Amino acid sequence: MQRLLPLILLSFAIVSGSAASSAPTARLEEQEAISALKAELKKSEADGQFSGAVLVARAGRPIFQQAYGNANREKKIRNTVDTKFRYGSMAKMFTAVAVMQLAQTGKLKLDDPISKFLPDYPNKEVAAVTIHQLLTHTGGTGDIFSPEYEARRSEIKEHRDYVALYGNRALRFEPGSKHEYSNYGFVLLGRIIEVVSGESYYDYVRDHVFKPAGMSSTDSMPEEQHVKKLSVGYTRGGPGPDAPPRGPGERSLVPTGGPLRSTEGELPYRGTSAGGGYSTVGDFLKFANALTSNRLLDAHYTALVTTGKVPARRPRAKYAYGFEDQIVAHEARRIGHGGGSMGMNGMLSVFPDSQYVVVVLANLDPPAAERVAQFVIERLPLE
Repeated sequence: MQRLLPLILLSFAIVSGSAASSAPTARLEEQEAISALKAELKKSEADGQFSGAVLVARAGRPIFQQAYGNANREKKIRNTVDTKFRYGSMAKMFTAVAVMQLAQTGKLKLDDPISKFLPDYPNKEVAAVTIHQLLTHTGGTGDIFSPEYEARRSEIKEHRDYVALYGNRALRFEPGSKHEYSNYGFVLLGRIIEVVSGESYYDYVRDHVFKPAGMSSTDSMPEEQHVKKLSVGYTRGGPGPDAPPRGPGERSLVPTGGPLRSTEGELPYRGTSAGGGYSTVGDFLKFANALTSNRLLDAHYTALVTTGKVPARRPRAKYAYGFEDQIVAHEARRIGHGGGSMGMNGMLSVFPDSQYVVVVLANLDPPAAERVAQFVIERLPLE
């Protein structure tokens, strides 16, 4: 019997402008960069390396958006720019914005410990970890995928269920002493959002993040519920138990050498505040526009959530609150987050200075979206 795999919460990924080659790619004029991107996407689709949707915007408006490949190979349904793709750990941006909204209104403070909101939390050392440490992955709270999770995966349906499963687990290191990507830390943030707001995490982000931004195609419903225009994920491999991680919070994909197969039936019951859910490239642009125009948070808290706090493992990067703040191609500042696992890969890149936004969502294994994002970022005039 095939092992059911935690597909949607495993990773985030950040583009590095120097990752593809030792020499920087020549910067192009905007239309030249878009022409090069079109040619690359046509080739990548033909080679089976990309299936998904791509959007490039400047000053809040798309200058290029196109879809490639199939949303459902069995039914021969093509991807469109309105196709919904699972976004994995890109959800951490939504969670961080939600936490900062509650901070902005005085309902919590960034130095508050977990115990203030979860007074019965079993492990008292973990209960002393602060909101700031959870947001920056410096709390030592670990992952959510483990043998214990696999043994009880059919029972894990809400954020409180993860807390019940891992509440007695010890810290991995002294809080604040290092940065280590922690999906469980963001699950704890989701549970804190529920306690403070009196709403489920899903209702809160839907009403306070998605709706204000105009993101009508973004949500995170249980897998048993049919979602219109949702793509099927396709993979050639699985996470290797002994393989090194591809990056912070990621699990390596080990190719099987076989044909693409659907990942349907291998998902957790529902996404969480650490990752999961689905969206479109257009909705991610709406999120970027709402964020940068201070419609989700005021200017102070927008800067606070997106400004790097602690060194991250990516080149020239710091982790902020649910966002990575990085210097990439041509010395451009990029803020955003990615996600990736079996049958899905996504990337949002926002360039505040040049006002470019690049969104890539794919229903294939990483680095399907990462590769495309890097290609266009290295060529756009980002100065």
